[in-house]
Amino acid sequence: MPSHNYTDQPNETGAQAKRKVWHWHPELPITNAKIFVWPPRPLTIFKILASYWLRLTGRVVILLTAILSWIYFQPLLATAVNFEVEWVAHIYLRNLGLFVFFATALHLYFYTYKAQGMELRYDGREMARDSDVFTFRNQLFDNVFWSIASGVTIWTIFEVFFMWGYANEMIPSVNLADNPVWFVAIFILIPLWYSFYFYWIHRAEHWPPFYKKVHALHHRNVNVGPWSGLSMHPIEHILYLASPAIHLVIPSHPLHVIFHLQFTTLIAVFTHAGYDRLLIKDKSIIDLGYFFHQLHHRYFYCNYGTDEMPWDKWFGSFHDGTPEATKHQMQQEMRRKKRAQGSNKAA
Repeated sequence: MPSHNYTDQPNETGAQAKRKVWHWHPELPITNAKIFVWPPRPLTIFKILASYWLRLTGRVVILLTAILSWIYFQPLLATAVNFEVEWVAHIYLRNLGLFVFFATALHLYFYTYKAQGMELRYDGREMARDSDVFTFRNQLFDNVFWSIASGVTIWTIFEVFFMWGYANEMIPSVNLADNPVWFVAIFILIPLWYSFYFYWIHRAEHWPPFYKKVHALHHRNVNVGPWSGLSMHPIEHILYLASPAIHLVIPSHPLHVIFHLQFTTLIAVFTHAGYDRLLIKDKSIIDLGYFFHQLHHRYFYCNYGTDEMPWDKWFGSFHDGTPEATKHQMQQEMRRKKRAQGSNKAA
């Protein structure tokens, strides 16, 4: 992927710039990762997984954060046998601190101090202010409120019940000493499970009645920022953060659940950053933004999942970022609206 591939060049006229959909985008068309292909390609799969785990990526940062959380900032499991304010508050404050740290750091770097300027920024527009669309008429305040008041709270509730379940031996467990291969493999499988789960739950959230009442709150953010990723309706938070329920049936360790929940919440901060990568002195430090999902926020009825699994390609909702795909998307949307109008008239 080229590090300097602007769609808005300095010598463009104002009229030309207005016609541009993106300030910057990666090389088009974008593609899916080749993990799920037939016949399987073991070497390709290994290379893709290595690119996720053997360099500095969002999931590596989150894994390290989860390990540090478990070692230094997690109440002893023995204290979680009974629900008590002290250990529950401990988990809540840690989760709050983590989320505020990552979201604020990226927002300050990119949007307050503009340390990277406009380089590698997908959408050139500023965050919305004085808009009736958002709570408090401000996009940032809206995002902060829903992320903390609902998101961090529901994240903590899920984690608290898991820790209580592990402490009371109600959840099947595994440890590193007894099964090191499976223990490590779970960390690699969690993002794949997340991808599978996210596609189906997200696609369901675009069912018109549910979208209007619930998911539309998240889609207020057409132009996203770090605080946008977890800005959701409480009902959507419950559904989105239920991904770790798989650990109720798959033997796991409390650390796996902590990583799973932190991955689900913190990866949303990274992927909604609005910038493709974080640069320091023109050197790429870490991949952040996720153009695949940025397309979903712009066009709504496409790219429901992630590019790790080809569900969108298999079910006809994949948008590869090209003008041709946008045209096809708009035609599909017009047909969808006509069908909906016909159904309403028939009713």
